[in-house]
Amino acid sequence: MSAEVRISTLIEPVLAPLVVDEVKVTPAGKRRVVRVAVDRATDESSVVETPTEPMSLDEIADATRAVSEVLDESDVLGEQPYTLEVTSAGVGRPLTRPRHYQRGVGRLVVISRDGVPDVRGRIASAGPDSLTVVVPATKKTSASTETIAYADIARAHIDVEFSRADETS
Repeated sequence: MSAEVRISTLIEPVLAPLVVDEVKVTPAGKRRVVRVAVDRATDESSVVETPTEPMSLDEIADATRAVSEVLDESDVLGEQPYTLEVTSAGVGRPLTRPRHYQRGVGRLVVISRDGVPDVRGRIASAGPDSLTVVVPATKKTSASTETIAYADIARAHIDVEFSRADETS
């Protein structure tokens, strides 16, 4: 069993209701860097149609303390020193699980599928097997709504927006 899997199994119980999205252990000279990405838990069996509140810095700080205590009390990392980084998964993370799309409801997304042009639109809803994307009108096409099965997606990520047209100043 890899160090990442052992660490994930060890810390999951203390992070509830958060979930461990990813654990990476990287050598850094005589130390190791342990990166833990956490996320809010969602009910992946339901359809989400409203945006999820982003994680706060206080929640990340609480998660960092909990993970640090568990790792310090265990021998999962041995005697070699390590640096711990706990973070929420950012917008650069690839979307690979239904909960990633559920947390992205209301956000702009770019979806790549094999043999089909990329879709760039706003996630309207995300369920256990598919998501619905509202694609804005362009000069050549009218606005549309498209439902895409996760199984058909080759790659997807949240597209960074610095301002939205529907936001008020």
